[in-house]
Amino acid sequence: MRRAMAEAEVGDDVYGEDPTVKRLEAELAELFGFEAALFFPSGTMANQTALLLLAPRASEVLAPEGAHVFEFELAAPAMLSGVLVRSLPAPSGRPEPEAVAAAVHASVHQAPTAMLWLENTHNLAGGTVLDRDLTDRLLSVAREKGLKAHLDGARIWNAAVALSEKPATLARGFDTVMVSLSKGLGAPVGSALLTPRALSAEARRYRKVLGGGMRQAGVLAAAARVALWNWEETLARDHALARELAEGLKRLGLEVDPPPETNMVYLRANDAPRFCQRLEQAGVRALPLGGERVRFVTHRDLPEDAARLALARIAQVL
Repeated sequence: MRRAMAEAEVGDDVYGEDPTVKRLEAELAELFGFEAALFFPSGTMANQTALLLLAPRASEVLAPEGAHVFEFELAAPAMLSGVLVRSLPAPSGRPEPEAVAAAVHASVHQAPTAMLWLENTHNLAGGTVLDRDLTDRLLSVAREKGLKAHLDGARIWNAAVALSEKPATLARGFDTVMVSLSKGLGAPVGSALLTPRALSAEARRYRKVLGGGMRQAGVLAAAARVALWNWEETLARDHALARELAEGLKRLGLEVDPPPETNMVYLRANDAPRFCQRLEQAGVRALPLGGERVRFVTHRDLPEDAARLALARIAQVL
């Protein structure tokens, strides 16, 4: 990636003149079956652009409980788009179509529901995947109710590998899709928003409004293009390491919840921050989420024996 960045052919992307960015965007549009893709500095900025494109001010967006847009985007929908995000019950990160239908507002006394927001994979639910059958049923309800639909696909690559599906299959039927090029793929920075061609110019304008206009962005796009090499094999290995780690943690008497579907392993601990501090002192980095949850994430930079090494150190901490 560093070599590709150093050697990248660049231009001014604000004017649409960076050849490396344009190649990346064309590759992503083809991969996901969309007419256009736009390179962004972050997934949050791409998600917020989707809201600006699809949700009128003073409307509401339905999203599964624990969704990134609600938990980790700092109330940006209220600040930037003037919309309300309302959480739907979503066991394992998967809302039921009946819950979506029942949640839609059409009363003069309530914010009108404008949009359905889904997340695949769902981070806080444990990296769980949303399969095509459930996605179709959810989108069917959205269309019946006149809602736009956006997919936060920051980790859609992991979902595609877990389900043995093509990215375009999982993205089908949405008005817009955000995909991350860091996260599981391991590029140093960058995400993309996939749109119909009719929305591409407006998306580029909103990116500029939000401060996301970049000049010689080809140095970043070059690394993202390398991240796309052999991504299926890379992520399949990550998933295998996560399963190995989860099985080992259970043998140590620890509670893994839920069983990993992708590259995330969630653990229950009495004092998660203190436990993670002790793990880091032993050379294992994990993230405390609240007081009782710990998240481990496997990734492309780990050695083949990473799970075995981590388990040995965790055993010492215990």
